[in-house]
Amino acid sequence: GYYSSSCLYNYSIKNPRVFRPGSVKEVMLKAAELWAEVRNKGKSTADNKALDGDVILAAQSILVANYGNEVIIATSNKKHLSLFIDAREWQEI
Repeated sequence: GYYSSSCLYNYSIKNPRVFRPGSVKEVMLKAAELWAEVRNKGKSTADNKALDGDVILAAQSILVANYGNEVIIATSNKKHLSLFIDAREWQEI
């Protein structure tokens, strides 16, 4: 199976910007966890060697939701994001 550590192995953080809640490290660890989870279910959001923006955005959103906030991601393509969190076509919101 896939493991989050194998995804992070090839990922380096250059000039990180910290968004709250969740440190960059916390967000990236959650993103790697999500990355492995979907691949172990036979799905993916990007190349097997990539930790892509959809997974990183989903991780950040989940961490925000964990603080009791309602999170809905407005997008023009909810296919990948909806694997993780409430994502809707922006016209629906």
